[in-house]
Amino acid sequence: MVRDGYYYALGCIFAAVLLGWLTWPILSVIPLLLAAFFLWFFRDPERVTPDTPGAVISCADGKVTDISTIQLDGQSRARISIFLNVFNVHVNRSPISGVITSLEYKRGKFQNAMGAASAEMNEQNICTLRRDDGQVVIFKQIAGLLARRIVFDYKIGDRVERGHRVGLIKFGSRCDVILPSSGQIAVKVGDLVKGGSSILATLPVAAQNTGSPQTVATEKGR
Repeated sequence: MVRDGYYYALGCIFAAVLLGWLTWPILSVIPLLLAAFFLWFFRDPERVTPDTPGAVISCADGKVTDISTIQLDGQSRARISIFLNVFNVHVNRSPISGVITSLEYKRGKFQNAMGAASAEMNEQNICTLRRDDGQVVIFKQIAGLLARRIVFDYKIGDRVERGHRVGLIKFGSRCDVILPSSGQIAVKVGDLVKGGSSILATLPVAAQNTGSPQTVATEKGR
Protein backbone atom coordinates (compact mmCIF):
# COMPACT_ATOMS: atom_id res chain seq x y z
CA MET A 1 0.00 0.00 0.00
CA VAL A 2 1.30 3.45 -0.93
CA ARG A 3 1.14 5.70 2.11
CA ASP A 4 -0.94 8.27 0.19
CA GLY A 5 -3.81 5.81 0.33
CA TYR A 6 -3.87 5.98 4.11
CA TYR A 7 -3.96 9.79 4.05
CA TYR A 8 -6.91 9.90 1.66
CA ALA A 9 -8.73 7.11 3.50
CA LEU A 10 -8.26 8.71 6.93
CA GLY A 11 -9.63 11.99 5.61
CA CYS A 12 -12.72 10.22 4.28
CA ILE A 13 -13.23 8.32 7.53
CA PHE A 14 -12.98 11.58 9.48
CA ALA A 15 -15.60 13.11 7.17
CA ALA A 16 -17.83 10.05 7.69
CA VAL A 17 -17.65 10.44 11.46
CA LEU A 18 -18.56 14.15 11.22
CA LEU A 19 -21.47 13.47 8.88
CA GLY A 20 -22.76 10.68 11.08
CA TRP A 21 -22.52 12.86 14.15
CA LEU A 22 -23.84 16.15 12.76
CA THR A 23 -26.42 14.88 10.26
CA TRP A 24 -27.88 11.46 9.43
CA PRO A 25 -25.70 8.36 9.89
CA ILE A 26 -26.71 7.08 6.45
CA LEU A 27 -24.77 9.94 4.84
CA SER A 28 -21.52 8.59 6.29
CA VAL A 29 -21.75 5.67 3.84
CA ILE A 30 -20.52 7.84 0.95
CA PRO A 31 -17.17 8.91 2.49
CA LEU A 32 -16.68 5.38 3.83
CA LEU A 33 -17.03 3.99 0.29
CA LEU A 34 -14.53 6.60 -0.88
CA ALA A 35 -12.14 5.51 1.86
CA ALA A 36 -12.39 1.92 0.66
CA PHE A 37 -11.78 3.05 -2.92
CA PHE A 38 -8.62 4.97 -1.98
CA LEU A 39 -7.23 2.02 -0.04
CA TRP A 40 -7.81 -0.16 -3.10
CA PHE A 41 -6.55 2.39 -5.63
CA PHE A 42 -3.22 2.92 -3.86
CA ARG A 43 -2.47 -0.79 -3.64
CA ASP A 44 1.15 -1.72 -4.31
CA PRO A 45 1.46 -5.44 -5.10
CA GLU A 46 4.81 -7.20 -5.20
CA ARG A 47 6.05 -8.15 -8.66
CA VAL A 48 8.61 -10.69 -9.86
CA THR A 49 10.94 -8.94 -12.32
CA PRO A 50 12.32 -11.17 -15.11
CA ASP A 51 16.09 -11.53 -15.25
CA THR A 52 16.08 -11.85 -19.06
CA PRO A 53 19.28 -10.24 -20.37
CA GLY A 54 18.61 -6.95 -22.13
CA ALA A 55 14.95 -6.82 -21.07
CA VAL A 56 13.19 -3.45 -20.88
CA ILE A 57 10.41 -3.83 -18.33
CA SER A 58 7.09 -2.02 -18.31
CA CYS A 59 7.18 0.96 -15.97
CA ALA A 60 3.42 0.84 -15.40
CA ASP A 61 0.31 -1.30 -15.39
CA GLY A 62 -2.01 -0.58 -18.27
CA LYS A 63 -2.75 -1.03 -21.95
CA VAL A 64 -0.28 -0.50 -24.78
CA THR A 65 -1.93 2.19 -26.90
CA ASP A 66 0.84 3.15 -29.31
CA ILE A 67 4.13 1.85 -30.67
CA SER A 68 5.88 4.29 -32.97
CA THR A 69 9.19 5.63 -34.19
CA ILE A 70 10.09 9.17 -33.15
CA GLN A 71 13.01 11.50 -33.72
CA LEU A 72 14.90 12.57 -30.61
CA ASP A 73 18.07 14.65 -30.80
CA GLY A 74 18.39 13.73 -34.46
CA GLN A 75 18.17 9.98 -33.82
CA SER A 76 15.39 7.49 -34.45
CA ARG A 77 13.92 6.03 -31.29
CA ALA A 78 11.16 3.55 -30.55
CA ARG A 79 8.37 4.77 -28.29
CA ILE A 80 5.95 2.51 -26.43
CA SER A 81 2.95 4.25 -24.83
CA ILE A 82 0.99 2.73 -21.96
CA PHE A 83 -2.37 4.11 -20.80
CA LEU A 84 -3.37 3.66 -17.16
CA ASN A 85 -7.05 3.86 -16.35
CA VAL A 86 -8.38 4.52 -12.88
CA PHE A 87 -8.57 0.78 -12.14
CA ASN A 88 -4.88 0.07 -12.79
CA VAL A 89 -2.10 0.00 -10.19
CA HIS A 90 -0.48 3.44 -10.44
CA VAL A 91 2.92 2.71 -8.89
CA ASN A 92 5.67 3.21 -11.47
CA ARG A 93 8.82 1.09 -11.79
CA SER A 94 12.18 1.49 -13.50
CA PRO A 95 12.30 -0.13 -16.97
CA ILE A 96 16.05 -0.89 -16.77
CA SER A 97 18.97 -0.83 -14.35
CA GLY A 98 20.99 2.33 -14.70
CA VAL A 99 21.95 5.76 -13.44
CA ILE A 100 19.58 8.71 -13.68
CA THR A 101 21.38 11.26 -15.86
CA SER A 102 18.54 13.72 -16.35
CA LEU A 103 15.21 14.66 -14.77
CA GLU A 104 12.89 17.25 -16.25
CA TYR A 105 9.48 18.22 -14.89
CA LYS A 106 7.38 20.00 -17.50
CA ARG A 107 4.26 21.93 -16.57
CA GLY A 108 1.48 21.53 -19.08
CA LYS A 109 -2.11 20.66 -19.82
CA PHE A 110 -4.29 17.85 -18.49
CA GLN A 111 -5.75 16.51 -21.72
CA ASN A 112 -6.89 12.97 -22.38
CA ALA A 113 -3.73 10.86 -21.92
CA MET A 114 -4.74 8.59 -24.80
CA GLY A 115 -4.42 11.45 -27.28
CA ALA A 116 -1.23 11.74 -29.31
CA ALA A 117 -0.73 15.38 -28.29
CA SER A 118 -0.56 14.48 -24.59
CA ALA A 119 2.99 13.15 -25.04
CA GLU A 120 4.23 16.71 -25.53
CA MET A 121 1.53 19.02 -24.19
CA ASN A 122 0.50 17.41 -20.91
CA GLU A 123 2.19 17.89 -17.56
CA GLN A 124 4.92 15.27 -17.25
CA ASN A 125 8.09 14.06 -15.61
CA ILE A 126 10.87 12.88 -17.93
CA CYS A 127 13.55 10.54 -16.57
CA THR A 128 16.65 9.58 -18.56
CA LEU A 129 18.43 6.36 -17.52
CA ARG A 130 21.87 5.33 -18.74
CA ARG A 131 22.91 1.69 -18.65
CA ASP A 132 26.47 0.73 -17.77
CA ASP A 133 27.19 0.21 -21.48
CA GLY A 134 26.11 3.76 -22.27
CA GLN A 135 22.76 3.01 -23.89
CA VAL A 136 19.96 5.32 -22.84
CA VAL A 137 16.30 4.62 -22.06
CA ILE A 138 13.87 7.43 -21.30
CA PHE A 139 10.54 7.09 -19.62
CA LYS A 140 7.86 9.69 -19.10
CA GLN A 141 5.18 9.92 -16.42
CA ILE A 142 2.40 11.86 -18.16
CA ALA A 143 -0.62 13.36 -16.40
CA GLY A 144 -4.10 12.84 -17.81
CA LEU A 145 -7.61 14.23 -17.36
CA LEU A 146 -7.81 13.11 -13.73
CA ALA A 147 -4.14 12.82 -12.83
CA ARG A 148 -3.05 16.04 -11.14
CA ARG A 149 0.06 14.95 -9.32
CA ILE A 150 3.17 13.10 -10.43
CA VAL A 151 5.51 11.68 -7.81
CA PHE A 152 9.12 10.65 -8.48
CA ASP A 153 11.28 9.44 -5.60
CA TYR A 154 14.82 9.70 -6.97
CA LYS A 155 17.23 12.39 -8.12
CA ILE A 156 19.94 12.84 -10.76
CA GLY A 157 22.94 10.62 -10.03
CA ASP A 158 20.95 7.91 -8.25
CA ARG A 159 21.15 4.35 -9.49
CA VAL A 160 17.94 2.39 -9.82
CA GLU A 161 17.49 -1.29 -10.56
CA ARG A 162 15.18 -2.78 -13.12
CA GLY A 163 11.69 -3.27 -11.71
CA HIS A 164 12.22 -1.11 -8.62
CA ARG A 165 9.52 1.32 -7.55
CA VAL A 166 10.39 4.87 -8.60
CA GLY A 167 7.18 6.88 -8.32
CA LEU A 168 3.46 7.26 -8.79
CA ILE A 169 0.90 9.05 -10.95
CA LYS A 170 -2.42 9.67 -9.25
CA PHE A 171 -5.71 8.85 -10.97
CA GLY A 172 -5.50 7.89 -14.64
CA SER A 173 -2.46 8.71 -16.73
CA ARG A 174 0.09 7.56 -19.31
CA CYS A 175 3.66 6.32 -19.36
CA ASP A 176 5.96 6.40 -22.38
CA VAL A 177 9.12 4.33 -22.68
CA ILE A 178 11.59 5.58 -25.31
CA LEU A 179 14.41 3.24 -26.25
CA PRO A 180 17.11 2.84 -28.91
CA SER A 181 15.86 1.75 -32.33
CA SER A 182 18.00 -1.39 -31.93
CA GLY A 183 15.52 -2.70 -29.37
CA GLN A 184 13.35 -5.67 -30.31
CA ILE A 185 9.75 -4.82 -29.40
CA ALA A 186 8.03 -7.64 -27.51
CA VAL A 187 4.50 -6.19 -27.25
CA LYS A 188 1.82 -4.92 -29.62
CA VAL A 189 -0.90 -2.32 -29.44
CA GLY A 190 -3.77 -3.58 -27.29
CA ASP A 191 -1.61 -5.73 -24.99
CA LEU A 192 -2.16 -5.43 -21.24
CA VAL A 193 1.09 -5.08 -19.30
CA LYS A 194 2.12 -5.04 -15.66
CA GLY A 195 4.69 -2.69 -14.21
CA GLY A 196 7.82 -4.40 -13.01
CA SER A 197 7.08 -7.75 -14.66
CA SER A 198 6.02 -7.45 -18.32
CA ILE A 199 8.81 -7.27 -20.92
CA LEU A 200 8.24 -4.45 -23.43
CA ALA A 201 11.40 -4.98 -25.48
CA THR A 202 14.92 -6.35 -25.40
CA LEU A 203 18.10 -4.41 -26.11
CA PRO A 204 21.40 -5.84 -27.38
CA VAL A 205 22.90 -7.97 -24.62
CA ALA A 206 26.64 -7.77 -25.39
CA ALA A 207 27.30 -5.48 -22.44
CA GLN A 208 23.92 -5.47 -20.71
CA ASN A 209 24.08 -5.09 -16.96
CA THR A 210 21.20 -7.17 -15.67
CA GLY A 211 21.79 -5.99 -12.11
CA SER A 212 19.87 -7.80 -9.40
CA PRO A 213 16.23 -7.12 -10.08
CA GLN A 214 15.08 -9.19 -7.15
CA THR A 215 17.08 -7.18 -4.59
CA VAL A 216 14.94 -4.59 -2.87
CA ALA A 217 17.20 -3.53 -0.02
CA THR A 218 18.44 -0.47 -1.90
CA GLU A 219 14.99 0.83 -2.70
CA LYS A 220 14.01 4.10 -1.07
CA GLY A 221 11.07 3.93 1.29
CA ARG A 222 7.78 5.34 0.11
